[in-house]
Parts: sequence; structure tokens; C-alpha cells
Amino acid sequence: MGETETEPIDDSDPLDGDPRVEAYFGDAFPAVKGFHDLLVREGVLRGLVGPREVPRLWGRHILNSAAVVPFLPETGRIIDLGSGAGLPGIVVAAMRPGAEVVLLEPMERRTDWLTEVSEELGLRNVVVHRGRAQDVQGDLIADAVTVRAVASLDKLYRWAFPLLRKGGALVALKGGKAEEEVEAARHVGRKLGGGQAEVITASTVEGVEETRVVRVVREAVTSVR
Repeated sequence: MGETETEPIDDSDPLDGDPRVEAYFGDAFPAVKGFHDLLVREGVLRGLVGPREVPRLWGRHILNSAAVVPFLPETGRIIDLGSGAGLPGIVVAAMRPGAEVVLLEPMERRTDWLTEVSEELGLRNVVVHRGRAQDVQGDLIADAVTVRAVASLDKLYRWAFPLLRKGGALVALKGGKAEEEVEAARHVGRKLGGGQAEVITASTVEGVEETRVVRVVREAVTSVR
């Protein structure tokens, strides 16, 4: 008996080439598509994304990142904490060309990647800064701080609020336990000058899982310890 042939595994992204994705991003699509393609080509090799994530980059990662953009200012300075592979920072920069987007990342190999990506995509509004939030307190002040999959909300308050002007907002991408995190961090947020945290369900392309966004405005400037 001959060997049984097996069907090849389809590892393509079902959203790649979907016209709805291009329509959603509009003018930002060429840069976002370029970012997607760079992640496909080099993301796994450089340890930025896992192999299983490649077929779901659009839905699970790029559109998930884009869901934060409607809650960000169109101008001013936006700081992305722990940018990693550039999610959401690179996506934000492509969709908010009128804002300065600071990608704050402590690992050198990742800042090298972020610099290469922003230069290749022609994102002139990107500033890549190697360091942690604590390292730039007092030096950088932003209108908004974004963050995705970095830490619990109580830690994010301590890191993000010193980087925000009064009236600026922390806008964090969170999962299904967003309300629990908000409640657990409520006293810390209030002590550090944060207002009432909003948990917003944000949608992008029909059929793509909705994203939970936590938005908190820094209403008062207090010392952070």
C-alpha cells in the first residue's frame, strides 16, 4: 500500500485581502498592510509573534490594536507603553498621522525592530525610545497613553499617570476581565488622580471579535509613589 497523502494545513489569514479591512483603515491601509507583511515575514524569526499568531494577525492583533484609535486624540503626543512588536503603537501611528507617537520599549532588539519598521513604512510621526515608563517620568508628557497586554491596571496607573498631562487619558486594551481589573484598581486610580474608568466595547470589522477598552482620564496631578 502506498503512503496516504495528507491535506496541507491552511495557515493563511482569512482576513488577508478582505476589502472590508482596507475600507476600515482607509488612508492608513498601505502603512498598516506593510506592517502586517513585515510581521508575516520577520515576526516569528525575530521572536516578536508566535507561529500560531501569523494566520490571525489581522483579527487578533492588528484590528484589535486599531480598536483603540477612536479614543485617542488626532494631534498632540501619544505614548505607547511596552510597544513590543508595535501593537498598538505602529497601528496608532499609521491611523493618527497628525499626532507624535512615542514607542516606549525597554528591549533593544525590539526598539531596533520598531525603528526599522517606522522607517520602512515612512511613519515620520514615530519616535522610538528605549526605556521604561519610570525612566521618562518628568521628561515626557503626553495627551494619551496606550498599552496592550503589558500589566494589570493598578500597575498601569502608576506607570502611565506620571506621563499624562491633566486631562490626558490612559487608554488600555484589555480582555474579558476588564471590569474586574477596574474594580480592583479603583482605589489606586483615585489616589493617583484618575477619574472614573470607562469600559468600552469597541468593534472594527464585522465578524471580528470585539475589543474591550479601558479609558481613564487623569483629572488631578498628584505625586506617584
